[in-house]
Amino acid sequence: MGEPASSNAGLAKELHADLVRKYKKHETAIETAWRSFDTAQREACLRAGTLDGAVLQHPTDRALGNVYKFIPECNLRDIAKSGPDFLLDLLRHRATTSLFQQYCEGDGGGAGDHGFIAEMERTRGLRHIQNRGNSFTLFLDENQYGESYTIHGPMEGSLGPLMPAVHAGLCVPWSRGELILLRQIYLMQCLVILIDDILAEGSRTRDDTKMPKKSDKAAAAALAKLTIQDRPPPEHSLPDLIATAREQKATLDEYFGLLCAEPVVLAHAVNLWFFTRPEQVADEKGTRLPAFTDRYISGAVLEAINSSVQAAAVWDYICRLLELLESQAADEIYRAITLQEIANVCHLEFERAQALFKRFVQTGTGAKFFRRQAGAYDRAGNARVDMNCNLKKLAKADPQLYYMMRLCQPETTPGDATDWLKKLAEFNESHPAVRDRIEEREVGALNDLIVVVSFVQDLAPAISMPSLSRKKGQMFVSRLQDLEAELVGLKDQIDLLDFALPIDNLLEPRMADGALKKLDQFVIDKVGTKMGFLYEDLVHDCFAALEIQYQLVKAKMEEQAKAKMETQKKAKIAQQQAMDWTPIPVPAPQPQEERIVQRKQKEKTRPAHSSVYDITTTRAKLPTAAAAADEPAPRLKVSASTAAVFATLFDKTQSRRAVDWADFAAAMAALGFAVVPKFGSVYTFLPPASMGASRSITVHRPHRSRIEGYQLLILSRRLRRAFGWGEGSFEVD
Repeated sequence: MGEPASSNAGLAKELHADLVRKYKKHETAIETAWRSFDTAQREACLRAGTLDGAVLQHPTDRALGNVYKFIPECNLRDIAKSGPDFLLDLLRHRATTSLFQQYCEGDGGGAGDHGFIAEMERTRGLRHIQNRGNSFTLFLDENQYGESYTIHGPMEGSLGPLMPAVHAGLCVPWSRGELILLRQIYLMQCLVILIDDILAEGSRTRDDTKMPKKSDKAAAAALAKLTIQDRPPPEHSLPDLIATAREQKATLDEYFGLLCAEPVVLAHAVNLWFFTRPEQVADEKGTRLPAFTDRYISGAVLEAINSSVQAAAVWDYICRLLELLESQAADEIYRAITLQEIANVCHLEFERAQALFKRFVQTGTGAKFFRRQAGAYDRAGNARVDMNCNLKKLAKADPQLYYMMRLCQPETTPGDATDWLKKLAEFNESHPAVRDRIEEREVGALNDLIVVVSFVQDLAPAISMPSLSRKKGQMFVSRLQDLEAELVGLKDQIDLLDFALPIDNLLEPRMADGALKKLDQFVIDKVGTKMGFLYEDLVHDCFAALEIQYQLVKAKMEEQAKAKMETQKKAKIAQQQAMDWTPIPVPAPQPQEERIVQRKQKEKTRPAHSSVYDITTTRAKLPTAAAAADEPAPRLKVSASTAAVFATLFDKTQSRRAVDWADFAAAMAALGFAVVPKFGSVYTFLPPASMGASRSITVHRPHRSRIEGYQLLILSRRLRRAFGWGEGSFEVD
């Protein structure tokens, strides 16, 4: 007997899982809405999910070809005209029993899907278009459900071990097995879509309550009303996306500033990097390297700072590329080169965010499902860690972790990640009791991944973004990888233990400043300039290379057009050649000694100003946009509960108390903000038109739904920057 062959079993299982998840989450809402509908509303729901509204009129309606032979249940008479019970019973059976149970037995004890298809073959002449006489499909249990095998050799001897299953009806010819799976797939698809339409139809009565009015109702109730809205994704223009990228860059700049100015933020970040070293993951022999010795603390400080600067620099480059794309929209050559660079940098940022998420999962919730490769290291010198688990078994045993592991897989693309994030969010919403099993550090990294995935999801269709290329558009990617390897390679050489032993010693007076100053000087000594200038120069050099690339392609195109092409065909040729441009070869990295000498020479001619990513400049005193405005932001009259929330947020004392997420969301709602949830844990707050604010703010719901510690600092800074709010902006009405 050969290995299992591919079939539709995987799709059937996936659709069944979707149906189960959706039904569990919305069971009450579905039944309430469906029972309240009249015949016309039920018919509208059934037709809404079909092509051109075509549905079976009755179970034996042949107008749609063979549809009645597969899913006669999905007909207008039984679902829409016979009352609510038929569909509710069908949903309950399909969403609360396994595929194996449905294979064996139908609703109310009738024939299961096997018996149904066998009857259709016998009475309706149903046949599969293919006939594989030597292939069979097993329906033994959930683990071997729908697996197909091909017999090699004499049928009599090979089929012997399967005869008990054949007699029990659990091993059937491949053609019948495929028909059974197709019935289940079609029926699950119909029901999943129908649930969506029922919920959409039933939620129309709530259209007027999308933005809760200012009130003193319980904060949790206000949050519940906000988060149940499931809006379709809006279409985004290039200016919108530029604004989104700028907001993300500003957020990262804000975090970097706090990292350098607030010891509590620095200590938290260093702890994260120290306790998530890949070396603490067990190898194939169960061996863990001594990851928690003090000598790794200094390297964790360097990694924490470098990661923050790198993220800000990447988004600075993305912003500038989008601005270039907007300003040169009519130039096909510029557009082709810039689009490929954008695609590659966005993929780079996705991989960076994914790697951080994997780092935290492999040392946290998913620790036992990863293995470190002894003696193997990546380009940056980090120990290589691979996934080591049976994802199929994990999907059944722990769906939450299964979705997280899918996000960690190297083959997962941003498009794939969108689907897995949605599934994870839906699972967490329908299972609130297990949502907090995800560790805080994993939640933070997951939120960062969501931001990148959401941005790529919006950006790709708006600019017709090309696919990732490993040959073109590598100017920034290759240089960034070289720089990261150079900097991370220094982590074993630096010694900051005078300031950071133990790590929380950074919270003592002058310790964080001392550590950052020594780190700054260490980087200068080792690589020839400050860390911030390394990344600023990287962005500047890549734009210079883009311009060189553009001029070379343009000159080559014009030369070829003049020599070979007729004048009237020039425009068409220009466009084609612009898309077929040859990239400049990425130069090999210079020897380290030469790089250091060049950087030191450049320092002598650099203007007298600090880097925007200077780690020794105190960011806390930098003026905000609101502080620089000619007129102060107007005072807002709010309820006592709303005023209390913002008083806590803008409290400047070190002992500020925590703010519940529900209280914050309710306070924003009281000010007239609308909220758009993304993937369950990320929310965009949209200001009301009356406020006159041109920007929204996207906030991550924190672990255990409490905003505390350094998170309060970050959120208050962002609110001040976005809306000009401060401790004096609110007064009780």
